[in-house]
Amino acid sequence: MPTFDLGLEHVSLAYATKTVFTDVTQGVNEGDRIGIVGRNGDGKSSLLKLLGDQLQPDSGRVTRRHGLSMGILGQRDELDGDATIRHAALEDRADHEWAADPRSRDIVQTLLADIPLDARIQDLSGGQRRRADLARLLLHDWDILALDEPTNHLDIVTIHWLADYLLHRWPDGQGALLVVTHDRWFLDEVCSSMWEVHDGTIEPFVGGYSAYVLQRVERDRQAQRREDRRQNIARKELAWLTRGARARATKQKFHVKEARAIIADVPPVRNTLELKAMATSRLGKEVVTLKHVTKRYPVPQSKTGSQRTVINDLSWIIGPGDRFGIVGANGAGKSTLLKLIDGSLKPDEGTVKIGKTVKFAVLSQRLDEVAALGDSKVKEVLHRYKSTYMVDGKEYSPAQLLERLGFNAAQMMTPVCDLSGGQKRRMQLMLILLDEPNVLVLDEPGNDLDTDMLRVMEDLLDEWPGTLIVVSHDRFLLERVTDQQFALMDGKIRHLPGGVDDYIRLVDERRRHEGLLQAEGVEPEGLANSHTSSDDDQAPDSALSVTASASVTSNAKDSKAHARQKYQAGKKQRSIELQQKKVAQAISRQEKVMAQAAQKASDPSATQDDFKKLGDLTTELHDLQSRKSDLDNKWLELEEIIES
Repeated sequence: MPTFDLGLEHVSLAYATKTVFTDVTQGVNEGDRIGIVGRNGDGKSSLLKLLGDQLQPDSGRVTRRHGLSMGILGQRDELDGDATIRHAALEDRADHEWAADPRSRDIVQTLLADIPLDARIQDLSGGQRRRADLARLLLHDWDILALDEPTNHLDIVTIHWLADYLLHRWPDGQGALLVVTHDRWFLDEVCSSMWEVHDGTIEPFVGGYSAYVLQRVERDRQAQRREDRRQNIARKELAWLTRGARARATKQKFHVKEARAIIADVPPVRNTLELKAMATSRLGKEVVTLKHVTKRYPVPQSKTGSQRTVINDLSWIIGPGDRFGIVGANGAGKSTLLKLIDGSLKPDEGTVKIGKTVKFAVLSQRLDEVAALGDSKVKEVLHRYKSTYMVDGKEYSPAQLLERLGFNAAQMMTPVCDLSGGQKRRMQLMLILLDEPNVLVLDEPGNDLDTDMLRVMEDLLDEWPGTLIVVSHDRFLLERVTDQQFALMDGKIRHLPGGVDDYIRLVDERRRHEGLLQAEGVEPEGLANSHTSSDDDQAPDSALSVTASASVTSNAKDSKAHARQKYQAGKKQRSIELQQKKVAQAISRQEKVMAQAAQKASDPSATQDDFKKLGDLTTELHDLQSRKSDLDNKWLELEEIIES
């Protein structure tokens, strides 16, 4: 039996109505970076609790190396509501203590930047509490970190920071990380192996999320043990991974050639031209046009009646069949923009023109629509809708469509009020689609969904022909279901031709610019505006002010070094491309020579020398192919440096 630093030995666990694990043996060693996926309710959180000694198995045992320390971020924090941030998150560290350490300073400045350190936990929003709990955990030196949905309530920029932080927290081969999350970009970025929790077992896979999808599809194809629907959905996602946004940042662990061979017969994720044509016929030529729209809100507790501008002179045209994704920091005004688009909120200045044939449907972050159904059974609710719907050229009943979202026959008789959060979320989406809108607005549609259900939802949205507007911090989902992405920054909409990576770059550039201005004693324009909008703004923390100049200088040096590294990588990449071309030509010539030699060797009059020559040619071909594989891997490594 293998030995682990932290592991399960023949562990079984069951609750009153469900068996979670059956005779499971699995473990974690130093250097592991493991992502954990599986359906909601299959035992991902229970697994972390078992490993963290927060839950005892029914049989078997949990082994732990002597002296091993493990920190766990649960889905719910246990912070004392009466405690301050300084006490609960910083654990009473003095400002000079955490500010003097670069790693601690980075954590505090990123996760707690907008929260006064003397604020009480009970006065914070859910997202602020989450960041406070995450900061508390990361400020400790743990041998193993276990994170349960760490990206919940974080915006895209903070998620990007957290991924980079975890990648560099330990040197290679040291520390260990366990991550449960539905954020597939995050899994691909920080994990080098995956565990799939299903049917009472833990199945390991080598590589990040992309590699996991590849191996899972191949496993399903060869064994033919999975149902056709689940397999096809996974293959469709693999097709997108290979052809779409993730292919721009290809990793060595994601074997592109092998993936392309598997999905060679899979059609494109969606036929954009066909969907646009269908949308135009249903919608007409005009959907929503915003012209010079401005929206302001009063500043809370302001003594002078100051107002904060959330949307500022924004103009935007949304047409039939457009599939737009919107990103932005928390509080940037994304929800306000959605309300302006659907007409539920009027602008202070400018106009919003909505087409005559437009029929909106909004999937909000709240579940009020589903909660209003009370104790009505799922089947009874579905009977209120049409008997059949056309999807992708086929007729489906409402029950069949709901089955695609993971509902089984027994759940059709369940009262809506007894459904889990994820089931309510899926039902909310289905009921909206059954109303047959032609403009669909989704605000964080991935909340409460596991990776399998996210794939199913994305597959369903692929076949939907109307106009789609999606706001999400899940960059994988955003780039998967939308064709163009936009950022809401400074109250204006900005196109992101390169997807979410462009947004991360814009935010980094802004932070460097503002840092340079502060170091020179000049207040950035955005910061100056914020001070005039409220009477209650506080001066920055003194420790932050003291370290600002040093961090800016360091950032500038790092930026120059990184730019130089990217330039050198580009030069090497161009050289490798020339070598790849020559080797590819050599392989082509070698294959022609081999074909002639094989034909000659198959002749009845062939001699021993003919067979020897064919063997030598085969060896030479293998050497050339190995050389090309090495060049491909080097090219991909350089591409990762350039894309970073």
